Amino acid sequence: MNRPFSEIPEAYKINSLLHQDTYLVSGELKKWKGETSNIYSTISSTKEYKPTLLGSIPNQGREEALEVLESACSAYDKGQGLWPTMKVSDRIKCMETFVELMKTKREEVVKLLMWEIGKNLPDSEKEFDRTVDYIYDTIEDYKQMDRDSAKFRKSDGIYAHIRRGPLGVVLCLGPYNYPLNETFCLLIPALIMGNTAIFKPAKHGVLLIAPLMEAFQKSFPKGVVNIIFGRGRAVASPIMESGKVDVLALIGNSTSANALQTIHPKKNRLRLVLGLEAKNPAIVLPDADLDLAIDECIAGTLSFNGQRCTALKVLYVHKDIVDEFNNRFAKRVDALKFGNPWEPGVKLTPLPEKDKPAYIKELIDDALEQGAKIINDKGGEITDNYIYPAVLYPVNKNMRVFKEEQFGPVIPVLPFTKIEEPLDDMAESNYGQQVSIFGKDVKRLAPLIDTLVNLVCRVNLNSSCQRGPDVYPFTGRKDSAFSTLSVHDALRSFSIRTFVASKDNDYNNAILNELLDKKTSNFISTDYIL
Repeated sequence: MNRPFSEIPEAYKINSLLHQDTYLVSGELKKWKGETSNIYSTISSTKEYKPTLLGSIPNQGREEALEVLESACSAYDKGQGLWPTMKVSDRIKCMETFVELMKTKREEVVKLLMWEIGKNLPDSEKEFDRTVDYIYDTIEDYKQMDRDSAKFRKSDGIYAHIRRGPLGVVLCLGPYNYPLNETFCLLIPALIMGNTAIFKPAKHGVLLIAPLMEAFQKSFPKGVVNIIFGRGRAVASPIMESGKVDVLALIGNSTSANALQTIHPKKNRLRLVLGLEAKNPAIVLPDADLDLAIDECIAGTLSFNGQRCTALKVLYVHKDIVDEFNNRFAKRVDALKFGNPWEPGVKLTPLPEKDKPAYIKELIDDALEQGAKIINDKGGEITDNYIYPAVLYPVNKNMRVFKEEQFGPVIPVLPFTKIEEPLDDMAESNYGQQVSIFGKDVKRLAPLIDTLVNLVCRVNLNSSCQRGPDVYPFTGRKDSAFSTLSVHDALRSFSIRTFVASKDNDYNNAILNELLDKKTSNFISTDYIL
């Protein structure tokens, strides 16, 4: 598969390299004078294919890791720090300052999203805008939480003033496929609840944080946000080994999550907020609207080349309709346009991981050896930075493509005759995030839905799996997730219920009234935030 070279529009050219030479610690953008790592894009800017140098980042290690850890610990100060004891309204003002500064960097961040991870222009713009909306929605939900808490309850002669308080120091590690949005879906609620944070950007999508460094530095008190660069093993491991991290917030791979948990010496005090792998299936019933099912399965399997935890990674299609489905689906896949992210109408873009085409080819070859066929004409064609999506059929449970989360452009299709077949596979799977079900017979759908909700955490009726809207819960069963994310739930995941209790007597009541009248406590307050 050869893609003709097209001239890069002036707005998206890399005219100067971005050498990120600072890291954020103790409220200072501190100069880095040590070893650096070059950052390349798999997108070529020349006719003769060659990865494009984008810039460089600090290659930091143990010393800097412990430096940012100490900064976060000092800012939290055993719960006595400025940030964890600050008024809710003042923390909100800091967050509002940040998002306003962030919005001025939209053009730079969108451009880097395209070059660093190959996300097409509309999706890169959507990721930025969605993240801004997420921050505003989080602020509004936090205000409502505070309003709901601005009261006293009384039971058995005891008054209680109940709020949610921070947990401590958060280590935040985001994924490369949504390096802005999903990282901030961890970082923003952690911060606004009063925690202090250490944040290491993903291995791909790392430079796009550079335009936001100054916004973090200007918006939050000293040590509240700390940003470090380098390999996860080099910087995250010493931070976790210290035992001083209270929350591990990670969206990515379970192997990394397990390794980091293991080295924390005080596991009972470690809160986990994890979004991990998934192998989300689609189940296409014999009465499904095929036009709708194929549209949704195209989007579900190949949006951002299938590099999403919520992607449809295996399609179960009833044997009565599988031939028609395959024929039409394969043609639709071959009709998708491959090109650079800024080209109009592009659906398939270069893969950010240079080794990914070879890995996908391994999955394809293994399936072919075990009896599957590539049923679309372009399937498996390779370029320097891409492998065209292969639709594989019939796939069986012994194939690697069935067992492994491919996280890329290859689509396994399995025929089924009895609904118990996909249900049993889902029950045996290590994963349990979402499922898509296509059909319309209510008598068939009703018991199926009642079972599926006990196997996964979101059942999508006649639609592809997805994360949004961000107000809905985002989690999974088994190895797919730990804790729950969304605008509403993330605030709770990064906090704990805490309260002040007092017996109902004149002595205590006088003290409480004075605390309320003089507004000397930031915790005990019945003020209503507008």
